[in-house]
Amino acid sequence: MSKKLKVVMTVKLPDGVETRFRELFNTTLWLNKNPMPREALFEAAQTAEVLVSSINDRIDAEFFEAAGEQLKMIANFGVGHDHIDIAKAVEKGIIVTNTPGVLTEDTAEMTMGLIIAVSRRFIEGAETVQRGEFSAWSPTFLMGRRIYGKRLGIVGMGRIGQALARRARAFGMQVHYHNRKPVSARISEELEATYWDDLDQMLARMDVVSINAPGGPNTFHLLDAERLAKLQPHAILVNTARGQIVDEEALAHLLREHKIAGVGLDVYERATAISPELFGLPNAVLLPHMASSTVEARTDMGDRVILNIKTLQDGHRPPDRVIPAML
Repeated sequence: MSKKLKVVMTVKLPDGVETRFRELFNTTLWLNKNPMPREALFEAAQTAEVLVSSINDRIDAEFFEAAGEQLKMIANFGVGHDHIDIAKAVEKGIIVTNTPGVLTEDTAEMTMGLIIAVSRRFIEGAETVQRGEFSAWSPTFLMGRRIYGKRLGIVGMGRIGQALARRARAFGMQVHYHNRKPVSARISEELEATYWDDLDQMLARMDVVSINAPGGPNTFHLLDAERLAKLQPHAILVNTARGQIVDEEALAHLLREHKIAGVGLDVYERATAISPELFGLPNAVLLPHMASSTVEARTDMGDRVILNIKTLQDGHRPPDRVIPAML
């Protein structure tokens, strides 16, 4: 039987997942629901052989300088890894893994939900009832727009983009997309999807735009003020990917000037430091980064982290290694 690895967790996970960690590894849990402070993170790097991290942790060059020689692996609880300095990890000989493929359906569900919620003004309607202001039905009250027959432009046609496209087709939407390259002919035919190599041209023609691209330097402010201005006045924008892809200040300005119809956001440019200009807008549905917040997704993520660590513990190559060539 292989020696149990010393695992330190920087994030509170579901009880069932944590119990499994304790069974398989020499695990130190983080029971506080707030992120691990940076000082504690550095202390963990001095003792852990495997650090289970999350998007809340800044795993940068300073972290790696503080890490002890015993640290073998950063097992990230999540798909995104732009908070980790992958190049520095490689330089130090530390393996980085993530949890791909387990958030696809949940994120696509949430994205579709936001499209409907913004288009049909769900939040405004619900708040009207909660305030006791619903006194009579009126033909002109809170009129939204149907999504059936509308054009959906997907920015980033990876797993989540494709899962969203399937849902959109079921709702009768026409699927368009921009990607670094076209998807396969089989997928394109299945989704009846129209490819645009020019993002600007696509944006100017869509009724709904959904951001489903990865984060990182290549997509930072991909939708800047100039690009956002190309959206039609009746268009809505939904982002469940990475907040830094959209210039948040420019987006808030367009909303306040009624130059686009609405937004649905689950992620923000500066994490929890949301632009105050977005608050109080009836045409903005703002969620607290909960696209993957289902019992099933969190359990699957935990299982994926366990698989990567167990594979390392058994002397094999973890299946979900993040390498510079992937970036």
